[in-house]
Amino acid sequence: MYLVRSLVLVLTMSLLCIEGTLAKPLSPDFVELAKKLKPSVVNISTAKTVTQKRFRRQIPTPYGTDPFEDFFERLFGESQQPQRKFRERSLGSGFIISEDGYIITNNHVVAGADEIKVKLSDGLEYKAEIKGVDERLDLALIKIDSKDKLPVAPLGDSDAIQVGEWVMAIGNPFGLEQTVTAGIVSAKGRVIGSGPYDDFIQTDASINPGNSGGPLFNAQGEVIGINTAIVAGGQGIGFAIPVNMAKKIVPQLKNNGKVR
Repeated sequence: MYLVRSLVLVLTMSLLCIEGTLAKPLSPDFVELAKKLKPSVVNISTAKTVTQKRFRRQIPTPYGTDPFEDFFERLFGESQQPQRKFRERSLGSGFIISEDGYIITNNHVVAGADEIKVKLSDGLEYKAEIKGVDERLDLALIKIDSKDKLPVAPLGDSDAIQVGEWVMAIGNPFGLEQTVTAGIVSAKGRVIGSGPYDDFIQTDASINPGNSGGPLFNAQGEVIGINTAIVAGGQGIGFAIPVNMAKKIVPQLKNNGKVR
């Protein structure tokens, strides 16, 4: 009888341990998620021409500033001072939302650009056109033309996410293409003083300059945020626009070029 009871107890404890193991939430398979989602994420490079007045250094002398500098100012005036033009370049990220080439990114990534290039994960590059922007939400819709159907990043429900959930970011930080980072949702509804519609998702998934406009995925491989801002000097503090806000305005950007 003692032997039977001991066997029953051992079996019961084993079952409880197995059930407890199965009940524990497992972390996502980031390897498979990265393989599946990277093709839908793009690198964006922009360029624009900037005109800048040439800086004329005031050279000190024992009698004050250089008299020739003063003569130049009086003769030609400030408007006639030499100016120089240069090409200002920047990097960002984005993700494809339709097979025919519509891409979501941040407005600050493409604002003022006269040249926008989109690079896919397979290395192919396309020229992109701005279809619509919303400065208040810092969102932009751009488009590329491809003969082939493009891989699409599925959009999720940002209202359904909870603090502590696993998330994964893919982007172009510091020009390092197709970089994958992971973390959790640190907070929701963050107000960081960036505009009238502050309602950011905070995450500790590593986000750096160049990640702007890239997607923040949940464990199911759905976009739940658009990576937008970081805290200067902070580590593990990044912010993403909830994708539900983007879903509301994308049709207007596509049809009207702006939010009415």
